[in-house]
Order: sequence, then structure tokens, then C-alpha cells
Amino acid sequence: MNYKYSEKEISTLLKSLIILSDTRERENRHILQPLHEKGMEFLEIKLDAGDYSYMLPKNEKLGIVRDTYFDNDIVIERKASLEELSRNFTKDRSRFESELLRAKMNSCKMILMIEGNSYTDIFYHSYKTKFNENAFFASLISYKAKFGIDIAFIDQLFSWKYIYATCYYHLKNYLKRG
Repeated sequence: MNYKYSEKEISTLLKSLIILSDTRERENRHILQPLHEKGMEFLEIKLDAGDYSYMLPKNEKLGIVRDTYFDNDIVIERKASLEELSRNFTKDRSRFESELLRAKMNSCKMILMIEGNSYTDIFYHSYKTKFNENAFFASLISYKAKFGIDIAFIDQLFSWKYIYATCYYHLKNYLKRG
């Protein structure tokens, strides 16, 4: 899109944003239910990387002649716990790295959203795996540098809001750039 939109047009387009949820994402009712209750649209589709992204449906009146998907621009990879992330750093390391590498090779911004925990939980080994807390922290920071990911610790209750806001403001900035 190479259009300059007015503030009113941007507002219209932002209201049409649709959250994309990967079909392989399990136990995400705490995300999809609040989106539904707030009247925010979502679509469950297979994403090549990440668990969440967004799309902008066509709006011919504003010059958008087909649906525009942003899953190659920005994705959110959700981890339900430090235990799940620990498995990704140990047992599933090559699969996890492949997903991060796929996103990086496509110049896709990857955000790692970890629910219900914090760095403090890593430092104090407040998780139920044997993965050493120093190795855990080092892996997390190393991946941040190596793959250019952002890391966000978020209370599970507000995961839906974080996902929506991330997509909303990414789209808003994209539309303002023209």
C-alpha cells in the first residue's frame, strides 16, 4: 500500500483489524474469548511462524483491493509458562530455533510473549524443570540477540490485550507511514 490516509480513514481501517490465531495453538480460550466478548474479530489459520498476527480485510473504498496479511511482518509467539519455554530450550531446541530463524529470514518481527512469569522467576528457579536458571537466562538473552526477538512477560489475564494492542499499533504506524 502506498497511500496517505486521513485520520478518519486510519480510524476506519483500525476498526477492521482481524487478529490471526494459529490453528495449532492450544488452550487459548483466555485469549479468544475476551476478543470475542469485546467485539474484536479473529480468524484461526495456519501461521508459518508464531502463534498470533493480524490481517486487514479489503476495503475497496479506501484502495485496499484484497485482504492484507501481516504475518510476514510481525508475529507473537506465546509461551504459556516457563516450563514450556524450558522445553523449547532443551528438548525442542532445534524446532524452536527453526521457527525463529524462519521469521528472521523473512525479516519478520518476532515477539516472545511469556505468560504468568518474569525474569525474577527464572533467577529464583521458580519453575518446575531441571533447566539451570543461569543457562535459562543466558539462552533467553542469547536468543534475543541472535534472532532479534522482543521478550514480553505478561499476566495471562491480559494476554489478549497485549496481542491486540501490539497488532493495533503496528497497523496504526504502518498506515501513518503510507
